Amino acid sequence: MQELNTDVKVERKTKKLSVLKKQEGKVNWPVTILLILCSLTILFPLYITIVIAFKQPSDMTQNVLSLPKTWNFSNFAEAIEMTNFFHVILNSLIITGGAIVVTIVTNSLVAYAIARNMHKKFYKFVYYFFVSAMFVPFSMLMLPLVKQVSAFNLDNRLGMIILYMVYGISMNTLLYVGYLKNIPLSLEEAAYVDGASPWTVFWKIIFPLMKPMHATVGIMTALWVWNDVMMPLVILSDQNAATLPLAQFIFQSKFGTNYNVAFASYLLALLPLLVFYLFAQKWIINGVTKGAIK
Repeated sequence: MQELNTDVKVERKTKKLSVLKKQEGKVNWPVTILLILCSLTILFPLYITIVIAFKQPSDMTQNVLSLPKTWNFSNFAEAIEMTNFFHVILNSLIITGGAIVVTIVTNSLVAYAIARNMHKKFYKFVYYFFVSAMFVPFSMLMLPLVKQVSAFNLDNRLGMIILYMVYGISMNTLLYVGYLKNIPLSLEEAAYVDGASPWTVFWKIIFPLMKPMHATVGIMTALWVWNDVMMPLVILSDQNAATLPLAQFIFQSKFGTNYNVAFASYLLALLPLLVFYLFAQKWIINGVTKGAIK
């Protein structure tokens, strides 16, 4: 009987290998065509942006898709001067970096308290209350938020960091709580037996274990804060605290017909975020795979 079972297993393995070898030479055309179309939706606008940014105004009367006859770099110098590029990008870096740090520290702490007390009605209510905030549009809260922020003198960069932390807590709590469910309680129980306090358990054990999710939350926060226009437009009262998207919005409203300089400013704003994303995409993949293994 054992010999028959082994023979059956060997036959199954050989059949699977033969099927896999046959599939290796085939191309999944529906998936390939879908990937090509998705790539074009990203690469085509990027190509248009690069081409227009390097063209001269006289070249705009010709085909938009054609390459420029002479690559004009003066558009970038003019865009830097008109948008006060280095000052506004410093504001964006301060707000984005501060929002990432504050969001990761506070939101992970809140999510840990909720995840470990979900059996209690109060914490379960708080969890669903935070998650339900994702369905509230910003336009409903815009006017009362402006009055409240100005009353507390938070219409500045510090206020922007706090607001991004508050508005991101709903989505981030959902992510953190889901990830914390995969971390066994035995690790914390062993630390409590050794005399560790809840703060020590969180900062020494739980917080380092959530590094993949920290990376995911940080990247999502960076992409959101860097590209946001509405909140800085409504909240910031000082033009010196303007972020890069806000400066581009003001520039576009004043000089809407100067497409070459406008697209040059868009490309300048895109490059730091593109470099950041290329550097940080491995953390997203790492976070997904580690979350699945756990």
